[in-house]
Amino acid sequence: MKMADGSIGTAAELRDPNYTPPLTQAIPLGIQHVLAMFVSNVTPAIIVAGAAGFGFGSNSPDFPELLYMIQMSMLFAGVATLLQTITLGPVGAALPIVQGTSFAFLPIMIPLVAGKGVDALGALYGGVLIGGLFHAALGMVIGKIRFALPPLVTGLVVTMIGLALVKVGIQYAAGGVPAIGKPEYGSLLNWSAALIVIFATLGLKFFARGMLSISAVLLGLIVGYIYALMVGMVSFEAIGTSWTRASAFALPVPFKYGFEFSFAAILGFCLMAFVSAVETVGDVSGITQGGAGREATDKEIAGATYADGLGTAVAGIFGGLPNTSFSQNVGLIAMTGVMSRHVVTCGAIFLIICGLVPKVGAIIRTIPIEVLGGGVIVMFGMVVAAGISMLSDVDWNRRNMVIFAISLSVGLGLQLEPGAVQYLPDTLRILMTSGLLPAAVIAIVLNLVLPMELPGSATEEVSGGMSGHGQGSLGHD
Repeated sequence: MKMADGSIGTAAELRDPNYTPPLTQAIPLGIQHVLAMFVSNVTPAIIVAGAAGFGFGSNSPDFPELLYMIQMSMLFAGVATLLQTITLGPVGAALPIVQGTSFAFLPIMIPLVAGKGVDALGALYGGVLIGGLFHAALGMVIGKIRFALPPLVTGLVVTMIGLALVKVGIQYAAGGVPAIGKPEYGSLLNWSAALIVIFATLGLKFFARGMLSISAVLLGLIVGYIYALMVGMVSFEAIGTSWTRASAFALPVPFKYGFEFSFAAILGFCLMAFVSAVETVGDVSGITQGGAGREATDKEIAGATYADGLGTAVAGIFGGLPNTSFSQNVGLIAMTGVMSRHVVTCGAIFLIICGLVPKVGAIIRTIPIEVLGGGVIVMFGMVVAAGISMLSDVDWNRRNMVIFAISLSVGLGLQLEPGAVQYLPDTLRILMTSGLLPAAVIAIVLNLVLPMELPGSATEEVSGGMSGHGQGSLGHD
């Protein structure tokens, strides 16, 4: 109940996941969780559609398909979140975990669909479904495989995810994927819209408080959208057309884009499931530590992994993209001090309602690509920063520096120069040019096979190396 001082419960109640605040408090708190993740949740669908070559104008024949993908992102983020909060047998952690569309899989999805239109989606969703089932199966062994994924590996992978995506943010800010005959690409007008979003987001994040700070990216996009309207980048006619073409209510369609077994897609999604599962373990631990001051139990970690995978598999059936726990909401729980899973359930219901109303997606799609680019630059930069933060926990001795150096060089190099493996079979070429998978595989294998300490003779022979305590760099004492 609400206390006399305006709080919504005692300290013990707020730390209890099963505590239910009054609805007058629970609903706004739940919507706050949605605002914190909303833009990040729908952005991957827009990026995948853009990579596939969908038309972004409201008169494009692909416009309904784009709206459908946005709709499914919202709907199945809500469904997956309900699996976490309400649970279904062993599925779900019974914790306030917010699920959303994962950025981590974009380096796998973009090469799979690049320039192939709707025809490529059957293989994509086949990979999402099988990868999701594999992800769910990891719940049975997640505790036993964590040894193979220390911060050196997971930090490298998360950093590589961000590095793989920053190019997309720059392209969007400049006017979309560059094309011949597009002279406005990189124009001052395009960049002005993106910069307005970035500056507004930074201002709100660091100089505002409460909801204004928490929802800085969303509000930054709104400011950018208003600017775009003022300078003629968005017409009211286009908004009206988008609104008219979108239906008021629509249910998801199973296997709308067919189902195709693609070895490259299935292998890519299954390999990325390892990374996503470990990220979820970290998020669950962050929630229990920040909200309840305790370690996560094995049951909670397994349940969260089951829900991650099952939510992804169900989304794949209906045209959604892979789901994962959202880290930004972990920080929100620590900030508000409200551990109630029922608060997040309110947010999940709100997401589901939005996902059943395509007109919500139609409004989102009227956001100019340049405005979205400003938000994407911030979000993808934060992914890189999160990876670097994870790497700060690494003992930077010579062994770990060599593992990191080789993995990063090969992974980033193949991503920047895909023509270097042009003669490989298509499946292997797609996996290699993602950059992410070769970097992850190299790091995991080297971390498992290289000795934890270099032989004493080798240490003595190499001058100017790392000290025995892991300080310095490869070239300095």
